[in-house]
Amino acid sequence: MDSRTHHTVEEVFQDFKGRRAGLIKALTTDAEDFYNQCDPDKENLCLYGFPNEEWKVNLPAEDMLLELPEPSLGINFARSGMQKTDWLSLVAGHCDSWLFGVAFYYGAKFRFNKSDRERLFSMINELPTILKVVDAANVTDTAKKQVEVKSSVSNHSGSKSKSNLIAQTKASEPKVVEEEPEEGDENVFCNVCHVHYGEDTFWICCDFCDNWYHGKCVNVTRTIAEEIDKYKCPYCGLHFG
Repeated sequence: MDSRTHHTVEEVFQDFKGRRAGLIKALTTDAEDFYNQCDPDKENLCLYGFPNEEWKVNLPAEDMLLELPEPSLGINFARSGMQKTDWLSLVAGHCDSWLFGVAFYYGAKFRFNKSDRERLFSMINELPTILKVVDAANVTDTAKKQVEVKSSVSNHSGSKSKSNLIAQTKASEPKVVEEEPEEGDENVFCNVCHVHYGEDTFWICCDFCDNWYHGKCVNVTRTIAEEIDKYKCPYCGLHFG
């Protein structure tokens, strides 16, 4: 953040969301690249998330007194001997801890009062933890592989009619609970990344909780969705089996 003396709770929250988005990207959509960068034979490495929603694997800073708390050290060493999904979940938990540390470091630095700190925590608490997002992505990835195997064995063509399937394109509109989404509509958003409705994006709705998801956020393509009778989102999969 810049050197201004006064910053608002909203500014710290936006910084939190940007860093969070970068870390989620590293641990989900960019997981293969992230995994390969964390070679256990390298020196101690850290995963950094940035306010511009980017991420980077790097050596820790060597300064004695740092501007921000440092993320967990040696994540690459932990990779050795662990299942990939377990390791990603472990890193995700440490990322959550680091994000909270950065946010409340800023809260202390900018002299937030009790009310401001409570409001900041409340805003943060509305978002799923990175660990929850990563675990959901891992569950979905497993389900995706199972569907691909099932599709290969059945070896049939054609698509089934789906009451739950949405393919959000210019030619087809997503299902909405109350009203049809319009540009800027804040009532329709992906339950993983919390990005609002946008055109030309494939969406799918959970038949169990009625929440909406970008296909890319839950690793479900249009082809995979056509093989699913009733879609169960990652969160419902974790809670209801």
